[in-house]
Amino acid sequence: MLDVLARSGMRGRGGAGFPTWRKWSAVADSRNGDAVVVINASEGEPLSQKDRTLLAFRPHLILDGAALAAETVGATDIVVYLSTGPGTAERTMKEALAERARAGIPEPRIRIVHTPHRYVAGESSAVVNRVSGGPAKPRFSVHRSAAKGVNDRPTLVQNAETLAHVAMIARYGSDWFRELGTDFSPGSTLMTLCGNVRHPGVYEVDLAARLGGVLEAAGGTHSPPAGALLGGYFGTWLPAAALDDLPLDGERLRSEQGASLGCGIVAVLSQGGCGIVEATRILTYLAAESAGQCGPCVYGLKALSATMERVARSEAEPDDAGRVRRWVGMIRGRGACHHPDGAVGQLSSALSAFSDHLGAHFDGQRCHGLGVAGLPPPPAPGRGWR
Repeated sequence: MLDVLARSGMRGRGGAGFPTWRKWSAVADSRNGDAVVVINASEGEPLSQKDRTLLAFRPHLILDGAALAAETVGATDIVVYLSTGPGTAERTMKEALAERARAGIPEPRIRIVHTPHRYVAGESSAVVNRVSGGPAKPRFSVHRSAAKGVNDRPTLVQNAETLAHVAMIARYGSDWFRELGTDFSPGSTLMTLCGNVRHPGVYEVDLAARLGGVLEAAGGTHSPPAGALLGGYFGTWLPAAALDDLPLDGERLRSEQGASLGCGIVAVLSQGGCGIVEATRILTYLAAESAGQCGPCVYGLKALSATMERVARSEAEPDDAGRVRRWVGMIRGRGACHHPDGAVGQLSSALSAFSDHLGAHFDGQRCHGLGVAGLPPPPAPGRGWR
């Protein structure tokens, strides 16, 4: 199985894009016959719908991939990691588990663990912490979860979509998988299209495609786009001029635009929306989602979001431009986890992509984007960690 995955070139679909076979190999090398496989289907990213869609329509495909992973790395437990709350995804997953039990399929014990719907609850170490019985917060550890994860057992934490692809690769082979995509980014990916799109939703997309063709297949846009956010709330804002010919291949996206599809999100901003306003709304939400474990996150993001809210309202104080630049530099790279980095990263990309319009905010010109929901609005901040 590891050889097949290596030949396929499959990379994780949870956001990091790490080669799947290497992640599995690390757990297999640490195994003592008591490893754990965690299906990470918490989907705390507000703009994403792909994992819940996959769980609702193809739960057995995910479970097949998890069973293959367990056999490969020597796992005796499979955990389905879901956000708290009733929904179609959990109902269909429970039905699928019951069907597998009735069919007598020989596989490890599979159980569901719930997590609060918090943004950082899907981070790998937060997943391990929650499944081990703790709060769904990133944890500090000198050990990788591949060696010491859930209850100090070797642990593979894998995104739901990744496992579904694995099941298909196991059935049809690595050459079949490479019929789509590029050398660096083979295969297809599930993409959530939202915002200024005529037919928003989840699409399976060839990674050799360009964004303009994908948007055309989704019916085009309601109005000329003003830009787009790629990769979700930890993603990258790009101006409208970059979108039509934008490659989806991960290597080209990174080298040409410094961007990534992340967990497969393209949120298109309408011409009437404002990237500065939307980036500030996201930053404010992320500041409220802090796990409260370090100063850069607790105090830095809060102060930065308060300043950016003044800028978005075109009520900036004289030194706000300097404050924003200074605090972005002070916060980046200093957090206990990657939450502060992701928050300031999306803000920085917005300040760059919409630099011309940013000047109008600092000049006190009221922005029409304040009264427009250019993207789906952020949800209310979560409560609790268990």
